[in-house]
Amino acid sequence: MTDSKDVAFVGLGIMGYPMAGHLAAAGHRVCVYNRTAARADAWLQDHEGRSAPTPRQAAEGAEIVFMCVGNDDDVRSVSYGDDGIFAGAGEGTIVVDHTTASAKLARELAAAGAERGVGFLDAPVSGGQAGAENGQLSVMVGGDAGVFDRAQGVIDCYAKIVKLMGDVGSGQLTKMVNQVCIAGIVQGLSEGLHFAEKVGLDLDAVVDVISQGAAQSWQMDNRAATMARREFEFGFAVNWMRKDLDMTLAAAREVDARMPLAALVDQFYADVQAFGGGRWDTSSLIERLRRVEES
Repeated sequence: MTDSKDVAFVGLGIMGYPMAGHLAAAGHRVCVYNRTAARADAWLQDHEGRSAPTPRQAAEGAEIVFMCVGNDDDVRSVSYGDDGIFAGAGEGTIVVDHTTASAKLARELAAAGAERGVGFLDAPVSGGQAGAENGQLSVMVGGDAGVFDRAQGVIDCYAKIVKLMGDVGSGQLTKMVNQVCIAGIVQGLSEGLHFAEKVGLDLDAVVDVISQGAAQSWQMDNRAATMARREFEFGFAVNWMRKDLDMTLAAAREVDARMPLAALVDQFYADVQAFGGGRWDTSSLIERLRRVEES
């Protein structure tokens, strides 16, 4: 590409690591930061770029600073303070937060950026680890249209769709919708497969036929087979989904949106955590049904 940019990427987890890699592969000059330096060292073995010892130093000289960390507190820890992103970001820099965090935090960061002449976009993603590795993420963005236009072409490096959803915070609110829909679909899929097991149907045959009709979903296509085999040591962790649903339910209460199914599935995920499945993939809801039956 000819329009290569100086960019920084803060947070090299299972999502950030490949996302930063796509930026480097596209020809951007990438500086990475990770709280565990060994992770940044490993990234440099796989990709062209450099690392920095603090978020501030990663942000210095960057046209766009991306971050993808764990939660609101993690975002604040890398954004503020003498070693934070805002301390290093120059006027005109754009900060893009790919963390699934609260809309309230997005508005807070946008205000902090505006005081420094720094643009801000909240841009949570969907598609999981596979989507990040394959550059096929769905990116839902909140922020100023002019700032979005400047950043979109770079975000495209790891996305199949990048869409501006509205003002700051709209990206995070859209991600909440995404998580509510996933929770309901996974619970329905879990109950359907559990019922199929109990009545003695061949699960592979069941999925083969119903996935060609109205019941088809991403979860069915990508998780039904592993659910049948009781494989959950991968994917989007239950702990993360509970964090997301907690934020979503809190936001729903603020606007009096009724979400009885989301609240119920959140409690089902609490049951999964209780028997040690906090790090399992969210499709482990089916294991809760099995264990209730077995007990």
